[in-house]
Amino acid sequence: MNLNKPQGITSRQALDRIRKLWGVKKAGHGGTLDPDATGVLPICLGKATKLFDPLQEGTKSYSATVTLGITTDTFDASGQVLMTSPTEHISEDRIDFVLNSFVGEIDQTVPIFSAVKYQGKPLYKIARQGKQIENLPSRQVTIKSIEITLMNLPKFAFKVDCSKGTYIRSLVNDVGTQLKCGAILSQLVRTRS
Repeated sequence: MNLNKPQGITSRQALDRIRKLWGVKKAGHGGTLDPDATGVLPICLGKATKLFDPLQEGTKSYSATVTLGITTDTFDASGQVLMTSPTEHISEDRIDFVLNSFVGEIDQTVPIFSAVKYQGKPLYKIARQGKQIENLPSRQVTIKSIEITLMNLPKFAFKVDCSKGTYIRSLVNDVGTQLKCGAILSQLVRTRS
């Protein structure tokens, strides 16, 4: 089943609510969404949990809203502001060019505030302890398509089709770095999983 995960809860909390509601012990979700993200969260119950591997191989689609001129430690609006920058020099054409430069297979560094394990511990736990990691893990992901849907600078929105494991927060941070002004993910909705 597909759950429309609300904002403010983890994917695990959403799964636990479904498990309790349906009275089942064995349940799983496919493709973790950040607590602030909303949208499609595939849930399998009982024997259907064996279907997750083939289900997760497909394209993921997201609608993202970006705020330019800000950098945070989490790459989104929930983090501590590290830097602010002017954005008047950024044009719509430049944003479109930079976004499209990420289409294809890319090597993406995972954000420090993520559940990816590093030496057996989730990165977010290491980050919350204030520890630094010099070489964060990276992974190959594919950005299949990306298209601007709204432009109201210093904010803009885009839709993206990508492979599993893609961090949209990292993509937005990388776009901000390329634009030389910083950028954060303000809102994220997964529309297909």
